[in-house]
Amino acid sequence: MVEELENILKDATLAISNAATIDELDKLRLTYLGKKGIVTIIAAKMKDLGKEEKPVAGKALNKTRTVINDALDVKVLNIQEAEDRKTAQNIDVTLPGTPMPRVGRHPISQMLSESVNALRRMGFSLASGPEIETEWHCFDALNTPADHPARNESDTFYFTDGRLLRTHTSTVQIRTMQNSEPPVRIISPGAAYRRDEIDSTHLSQFNQLEGLYVDKNVSLADLKGTLEYLLHSIFGKNTQIRFRPHFFPFTEPSFEIDILLQAQGKQPKWIEVAGCGMVDPNVFIEVNKSRGDNNYSPEEVSGFAFGLGLERLAMIRWGISDIRLLIENDTRFLQQFA
Repeated sequence: MVEELENILKDATLAISNAATIDELDKLRLTYLGKKGIVTIIAAKMKDLGKEEKPVAGKALNKTRTVINDALDVKVLNIQEAEDRKTAQNIDVTLPGTPMPRVGRHPISQMLSESVNALRRMGFSLASGPEIETEWHCFDALNTPADHPARNESDTFYFTDGRLLRTHTSTVQIRTMQNSEPPVRIISPGAAYRRDEIDSTHLSQFNQLEGLYVDKNVSLADLKGTLEYLLHSIFGKNTQIRFRPHFFPFTEPSFEIDILLQAQGKQPKWIEVAGCGMVDPNVFIEVNKSRGDNNYSPEEVSGFAFGLGLERLAMIRWGISDIRLLIENDTRFLQQFA
C-alpha cells in the first residue's frame, strides 16, 4: 500500500502542477480527496492490513493527504494572485472614477448649527461634559428623587461601578456651575442615552440641546423671550408658540412648549417641541454643597433651563415620519437635503 500511495502522490503532484484554472483544481481535489476519491478508497483498505503494516501505511496515508491538500491550496493561491495582477494591469487609472452621490448636510447637523447660532446671538456660550456620568450629576444634583422612574435600570444604562450613560445633557449645567461663578449663560449640545426600544419615534441614543442662564433677577419673561426667539429662528417668525404648565424635578415652575404645526392638507395641531422652567432652588443648594460655598444662593441668584431634542425638531421641520432615517446614512435620504 505504501508504494501505491507514493505513486498516487506523484501523479497528483504532477496533475496539480499542470492545472491552469481553479476549476481544474477543484476537480482534482474531488478526484483525490473527495468521498469517492482515490485516496479515500485506499484509506478504506486499511482495515484489511495486518497489525505490522497498519502503522506504516497509516503514516504514508496521512502524508499523502496532507501533501496533496497543501499543494492544492498553494496552487489556488498562486492562480488567484496571478488573476489579481492581471486585473490590476487592466485598470486604466486615467479614467474618471465612479462619482459619489451628491448629498446635503445631515438634518441633525443643520438643526444643531441653526440652534447654536441663534442662541450665540443672545450671548450663550458652548459647554460640554462627559457622556459617562455619576448618579449625583445626572439625578441627585438635579433634584430627582431616588424612587423616580428615570433612575430605574429599565430606563437608564448603568455600569457595574455605579456610573451611567447620561440621560440628558443637564449634567453639563451642574458641572458648569460647580466650576464657574455666576453669571452663567451656556448651551450644551450632545448625545444622551435611554433604554428605549428603537422604533419610528424612539432611539436609544439621541441628541439634545440644553441651555442654562443664571444671574441676578433672571425672570420667566427672560425664559419666554429666549425660547420664542430660538423657535422663531428655526420654524419661522409667524410660528405660533404656547407655554403649557408641566412638571420637571429640576425646574419650578416648569413648562412644555408647543408650536402650532401647519401641515399641508391637514388641520393645524399643537406639537410639543421643548421643556423648560425656572431652576429649582434645590438644584442651587446641591451645587453650593458640592462647591463648599454659597455663591449660588437661591436668595441671590435665579435662573432658567431648557432642553430640546434635535431629532424631534428635525422631524417636525422637514416632515420626517420615521426617526430611524436619521441614523441609517442612506444617501437617497440625504440627497433630499442637497
